[in-house]
Amino acid sequence: MTPWVEKKVGDLIDGLAAGVSVRSRDGDLSRPAVLKTSAVANGRVDFRETKAIIAADVSRAKCAPVRDSIVISRMNTPALVGAVGYVETEEPGVFLPDRLWIARSKRTDSTDMRWLNYALGFGHVATSVRELATGTSNSMKNIPKSRLLELSLLVPSPDEQRAISTALADVDHLIASLERLIAKKREIKQGLMQELLSGRTRLSGFDNSWKSVDFKQMAMVVKDRVMPTSASGRVVELEHIESGTGRLLGDADLRQSVSLKTRFKKDDVLFGKLRSYLRKYWLADRDGFCSTEIWALRSLPGTCSEFLRYIVELESFVEAASTAYGTHMPRADWTVVSRFELAIPDEEEQRAIAALLRDADDEIAALERRLESAQAIKQGMMQELLTGRTRLTEEVAA
Repeated sequence: MTPWVEKKVGDLIDGLAAGVSVRSRDGDLSRPAVLKTSAVANGRVDFRETKAIIAADVSRAKCAPVRDSIVISRMNTPALVGAVGYVETEEPGVFLPDRLWIARSKRTDSTDMRWLNYALGFGHVATSVRELATGTSNSMKNIPKSRLLELSLLVPSPDEQRAISTALADVDHLIASLERLIAKKREIKQGLMQELLSGRTRLSGFDNSWKSVDFKQMAMVVKDRVMPTSASGRVVELEHIESGTGRLLGDADLRQSVSLKTRFKKDDVLFGKLRSYLRKYWLADRDGFCSTEIWALRSLPGTCSEFLRYIVELESFVEAASTAYGTHMPRADWTVVSRFELAIPDEEEQRAIAALLRDADDEIAALERRLESAQAIKQGMMQELLTGRTRLTEEVAA
C-alpha cells in the first residue's frame, strides 16, 4: 500500500485568508451577516451562528466561506482556539470575521479538504494546533499564520484521503440526522406539554372540568433537614442534575458533605431554586438527601407526583421561579412560586397525561442513546483511520 508521507499544512492548502472586523447586530439573523467565532465547532460550520452586518459596514465585509473549504478559528479561548469546520455547502451573504481563517485545497496537491478537516481536528494533531497559539491572556489566544503553515502531519495519498473522509462523513450524516430528529421530537414534546398541561387538548375518555389552584395546593416544600454527621446515604447536589432534561447525572456520599441537607423521599420532585432558569428538576426514584439549594417538592393529596414533575418543566413555572431574591446568586422565592396559578384535572387524568409525556421522554432518551453510540463509533473510526492504524485497501481508496 502507498505509504503515508510527512507534509506541512502549507503544502496542502492554498494559504490562509481571514475576514475583517465589522460592526454587527447580535440576535439579527438577516443577511448580509458575519459568522460568530462560535459557529466553528465539532468539525462543522453552523451558519445559524451569525450576526447581521450593519449597513455602513457591508462594503467592508470580505472572505465568504466557499464549498469544500475549511474554516479555522485563529483567535479564541485556549480551549477553542484552532477549532476547524468543513464547509459542505455555500451560504450566500455570509462572511468571515477577522478571527476566522478560510483554507482551500492547493491545486497541485489534490488535498481532500474534508479529510484535512478531520485530521486537524483530531488527536495529537488538534493538540499541536492549539499549542501553536500565543498570547499572555488566559481568556484569548492567537495562532500565528506562519506557525500553522509550518505544522507537519502524516498524509495518505489523495485516494486514501477521499476514502477516509467518505467513511467518516457517512457517520457524520447519521449523527446529524439523529440530532435533527431529536430536536424535532423535543419540539413535539414541548407542543404536547403546552396542549395537555393547559387543557386545550383533552385525552380521549376524560371530560371532567379542571379546577383552578395555586401551586401551594399541589405541593409543599419538604423541611426535613439533617446534618451529614447524623445520617448516611446518597446526596444530590445541583451539579448532579442535568439542565432541562429531568435526569440525574450522579450523586455523592453524604459523609463527604459538611453542610445541612434536606431529606427527600421517593416520588418527591427536586427543583433547583438557585438560578432556577437553569431548569434543574428530577422526579426522585429513591429516598435520599439533597442540597438546601434544591427544593424537595412533595405532592399533596389530589396531585400525581409525575404530573407535578412536568408542571415544574413548564416555561411559565420557570418564569415564576425566576422571580428571585438575590442578585449574584438568585434564588426562587417560595412566596411567589406558591401563588403560581394554574388549572389542573383530576388525578386520574393527571396520570394519563404524565404517562403520555413520559413516553415522549423515553423516545427522546432512546434516540439520544443511538446518538451516543454513533458518536462513539465515529471516535473509534477516527482513531483507526486518521492515525493509519487501520488502512483502507487500495481498491476501496480508489
